[in-house]
Amino acid sequence: MTTITRFAPSPTGRLHVGNIRTALHNWLLAKKSGGRFLLRIDDTDASRSREEYVDAIRAELAWLGLEPDEEERQSQRLEKYEAAFAALKEAGRVYPAYETAQELELKRKIQLGRGLPPIYDRASLALTDEQRASKEAEGIAPHWRFRLDHEEPIHWDDGVRGPQKFDAAQLSDPVIRRADGSWLYMLPSAVDDLDMGVTDVLRGEDHVSNTAVQIQMFTALIAAQYQAQQIPRFAHEALLVGKEGKLSKRLGSLGCDAFRERDIEPESLIALLARLGTSQPVEPIAERGHLVETFDLATFGRAPAKFDEDELQRLNAAIVHQLDYADVASRLPDGMDDTGWHAIRPNLSHVNEAAEWWRLVTGPIEQPEFTAEDRQFLAEAARLLVWSDTPWEDLTGVLKQETGRKGKPLFLPLRQALTGMDHGPEMKELLPLIGEGEARARLERAAKA
Repeated sequence: MTTITRFAPSPTGRLHVGNIRTALHNWLLAKKSGGRFLLRIDDTDASRSREEYVDAIRAELAWLGLEPDEEERQSQRLEKYEAAFAALKEAGRVYPAYETAQELELKRKIQLGRGLPPIYDRASLALTDEQRASKEAEGIAPHWRFRLDHEEPIHWDDGVRGPQKFDAAQLSDPVIRRADGSWLYMLPSAVDDLDMGVTDVLRGEDHVSNTAVQIQMFTALIAAQYQAQQIPRFAHEALLVGKEGKLSKRLGSLGCDAFRERDIEPESLIALLARLGTSQPVEPIAERGHLVETFDLATFGRAPAKFDEDELQRLNAAIVHQLDYADVASRLPDGMDDTGWHAIRPNLSHVNEAAEWWRLVTGPIEQPEFTAEDRQFLAEAARLLVWSDTPWEDLTGVLKQETGRKGKPLFLPLRQALTGMDHGPEMKELLPLIGEGEARARLERAAKA
């Protein structure tokens, strides 16, 4: 059976780091077995869904390299949900309920006050046809609930959490349709998973109780001959928390825009999120194929996964050091070629820092003040500079022989005169880029300072 996974965001905002992690893990799960990764836009909430967010979701997945094999939109599948609703209604698995939000809240408070679980008491199931007709005559439109089978056991072998078991009698019959006819999450999601042949649903552990309910929905839909499909396998991963170990509102604001603004490479984010919360080490792996090959739900832990922005920054620097010139050429300053990138790259934490380091080549540079002894040394360096394929090695070699200097007294004044800095790229790579004329001019200027 071909593995089919799905990522199902609602277009009510931009993707945040938790969404990105879910999308990535579903992509990895599908690709590991040569399967298919679907994007399903859950846009049944017309009042909150925005087309600009649909476009943003597509663009952000493309930036991350997680482009789907197929895309579906729930707003174009409404007739499917009507058919499923009719089938469940005919089978007696959905029923109208008439309580207001205020009435339901009061019931919950009473139950909690009595030490009871705050689940729906099914009062609407006890209404007679006359009572329902009376309420509707008063203008009270019903919402619709899925009737759980209290005799049917709910259990599954979770890909992360292991064997799971729920007592349906301890769950509320979920509302699946609002009084205005619009759909809530539960039923359309179950219908789509069956219709699209989804084999694996991998999502956050906050959906565990939803899964318990949806398993009965799958069973009811199949029994009603709506779809003769297998129920998907389920896995629920631990949620992300901040490095302080608490749920953080900040994680909800960390999206692709925020990462791009900080010049974070998508491969750095992928490398971190692919293994965050698993027993595998988080490493600066830029090779996507290796992450696919090593992805394994068996390595996922139950403890919350800690997202550390400092760790992301460290990974980003390591990833940048692996990037080829072709990967970044369009983002580099004018005049920097492959040789220049190779020289500058080890000093970068972010690609956008390349321009500042490239200034050491193009100038102007600001030289420090030198002692009289160092000025004399630099004048000698300008005189002895002879251009070759290895100008730095040749210059330092002859200066060591002529002046007796070695180590820091030999190398530091030269670096300061040629770059204006105490540290930086390897001089043997940088000096050929500066060029003979400019290098001699900088040495002579430093000698006269």
